[in-house]
Amino acid sequence: MPATTPPLSPPDLYRHSLRLLLDKDIASWVGLWSEHGTMEFPFAPPGWPGRLEGREAVAGYMRNYPDHIDLHDFPDLRIHETTDPRTVVVEMRAVGRVVATGGPFDMTYIAVVTVEDGRFTSYRDYWNPLAVQEPGTDFTPDPARSSTR
Repeated sequence: MPATTPPLSPPDLYRHSLRLLLDKDIASWVGLWSEHGTMEFPFAPPGWPGRLEGREAVAGYMRNYPDHIDLHDFPDLRIHETTDPRTVVVEMRAVGRVVATGGPFDMTYIAVVTVEDGRFTSYRDYWNPLAVQEPGTDFTPDPARSSTR
């Protein structure tokens, strides 16, 4: 009988997800999600989704991300484990380039992420909504493909 590999821990899964984003492998990144996982953006500005429900909605939201933001690195990554072994709090910066303008992209994030059975089930992304006022950063998906607030 072949040995089964245990699912990645929440910190390891999160680190793996960042590597996939740097590799622009959005399909594999979406594959890390539970079928019914939710992604929330508590500070989403008007016109941006506040909540995505299910892997397909997350896929729709992220589908064209590399066409808008060319990520180069995630410096200052800090992953804090919590009293719930399924949940981590992440502090990080994403740096890269805005594809449309060639200008720099530098965003600070705090995320509260819950993982079950090696898949993201809940991801609350606290990002700075002022950053999307820069030209070329509007990559919101078609509303028909995702749910909004």
